Amino acid sequence: MNDHEVTLAHIEAAAAALTGVAQHTPIDHASYLSDLTGVPTYMKLENLQRTGSFKLRGATYRLSRLSPEERARGVVAASAGNHAQGVAFAAKQLGIEATIYMPLGAPVPKLLATKGYGATVITDGATVDDCLELALAHAERTGAVMIHPFDHADVIAGQGTIGLEIMADVPAVQTVIVPVGGGGLIAGIAVAIKETAAAQGRQVRVIGVQASASASYPASLTAGHPVAVARGATIADGIAVARPGAHTFPLIRDLVDEFVTVDEDDIARAVLTILERTKLVVEPAGAVAVAAILAGLVTPTGPTVALLSGGNIDPLLLQRIVGQGLVASGRYMTLRIPLPDRPGQLAQVSDLLARVGANVIEVLHTRHDLGLTVTDVVLQISVETRGPNHQGEVLDALREAGFSPDVVSS
Repeated sequence: MNDHEVTLAHIEAAAAALTGVAQHTPIDHASYLSDLTGVPTYMKLENLQRTGSFKLRGATYRLSRLSPEERARGVVAASAGNHAQGVAFAAKQLGIEATIYMPLGAPVPKLLATKGYGATVITDGATVDDCLELALAHAERTGAVMIHPFDHADVIAGQGTIGLEIMADVPAVQTVIVPVGGGGLIAGIAVAIKETAAAQGRQVRVIGVQASASASYPASLTAGHPVAVARGATIADGIAVARPGAHTFPLIRDLVDEFVTVDEDDIARAVLTILERTKLVVEPAGAVAVAAILAGLVTPTGPTVALLSGGNIDPLLLQRIVGQGLVASGRYMTLRIPLPDRPGQLAQVSDLLARVGANVIEVLHTRHDLGLTVTDVVLQISVETRGPNHQGEVLDALREAGFSPDVVSS
């Protein structure tokens, strides 16, 4: 038993309450990741959960414990999308009126899904933090019950049911890697895993992953208390939280073994790798555990589980991320090549690229570029390559032929 407000018994009670609502999501053995880590590596597929993310668990358990009087007042929440959908779905199942504040520019699929579950959606504020303030003001004004996205014991316990499933499905697990925003997910999972493992007389490492652009936990753990950090721009909007929660922080401080951060290219590469290797669609925030593995930031010592926490992604954003992932993986390169303005130069470059196996995607041939003389042109050409080594071969071949390519993006 731990000394915190969330215990294994609390999480087991949540699991019983979620029966028939939240799915026991699959564990998938990831051969590609296993080859990289050298140990059996699995993915916990919460992206296949109802509403598309783990958030359904905490929201449902929190709402299920409201009194009849609280249910009659309705609930209010703030979210970029996943918590919104979880609250809206749970409220519909329980017959509770729900109002959700979502930031301006929230992903359209998440916005439409939240409305589809019957919630009243208000789009306002630039960030989730702005929406939290608006939701709190709404609660004070109307009496609606505020359903916090991560900083409540019942929400933490609901998310912790994932830890019970991991321990049941991978009994020999030694490392669990979890995406972290406000911390409700990893706090609950850490309680479930640490207490279950302790009862078995062993230890399991729990590692948190945050986006480098919005990593509040490393700074807070160093300070010894929750601190706010500048919330930078990140494609992992679902975990872009500026300040840890008062309830989540002590659990994470005491139970989580390690934190790592991943940059935007790491995240994009992970989304692309998961899509290609497993045919699963995962949103950027849901892919950061795999990003940490691909970036070599985690060194597992035994069977490892990486949590894919959500799969709700705007198709247009997915298109952009795939492109960024190709660049980050060395699979796409744009070159700027100055050429003398005489016939045959473009054909010579195209022939050379074909001989080294680079597939031409796009070509721009222009005489209008700063720094050019009247006898020069510039060829900007985008090519598909097989990785960083192949890109080096392409550049070497061009230079050996007398050209001077500059990499525009790589």
